[in-house]
Amino acid sequence: MELSQESSPSPLRLIMTLGIAGFFSGLVLVSVYLSTLPIIEANKAAALKEAVFLVVPGCKSFKTLVMRGKKLVVQTNEGNTKQEKKKDAAEKIFVCYDDTDKIIGFAIPGGEPGFQDLIKGILGYNADQKIIIGFEVLESRETPGLGDKIMKDDTFRANFKALAVEPEITVVKPGTREANHEVETITGATISSKAVIRLLQKSMTRWRPVIADWVASQN
Repeated sequence: MELSQESSPSPLRLIMTLGIAGFFSGLVLVSVYLSTLPIIEANKAAALKEAVFLVVPGCKSFKTLVMRGKKLVVQTNEGNTKQEKKKDAAEKIFVCYDDTDKIIGFAIPGGEPGFQDLIKGILGYNADQKIIIGFEVLESRETPGLGDKIMKDDTFRANFKALAVEPEITVVKPGTREANHEVETITGATISSKAVIRLLQKSMTRWRPVIADWVASQN
């Protein structure tokens, strides 16, 4: 007497089953992403706002400046199209005021590829003294214990209390800093620290001229 054997499922049936499972899995992932996106964006906006006050000491209030053509203007939400708002997100900085409504600095977001991924940060800039007065990392996936020293190394962070931007920000080896426009890299995190320094220099090259024009237009 022969034992009956169950027939194995056909390749087409397997493909259809996997396809349906993949479709519903993707649908769940998209639904979760869309439902949490507003919360993520709100948290990012709150972190950015907090960072503005950190990188410009003494800041009591700020306004958002966006590029229109080749000039900075104060951002208004009235009449902005979705396309304009998307562009503004990438082309905006913040002008900071003290409690007497005097301009005391500018907060400038930027990004630069690091060892693992894009490092996003924000710097504080004093246009009168031509110095960087603060820097905070907004987003980083650098290696824990190494690349994340850009956020934790007090000696490295101290460079950004009064960093001259003229003639330009220069990278030097640890222990060799001699001028106030030089920044020492971090031992064990050279790539990440160099990325931060590039971020600062590129931001200054990009924004210093338009900031100078905007300040002159306010006088």
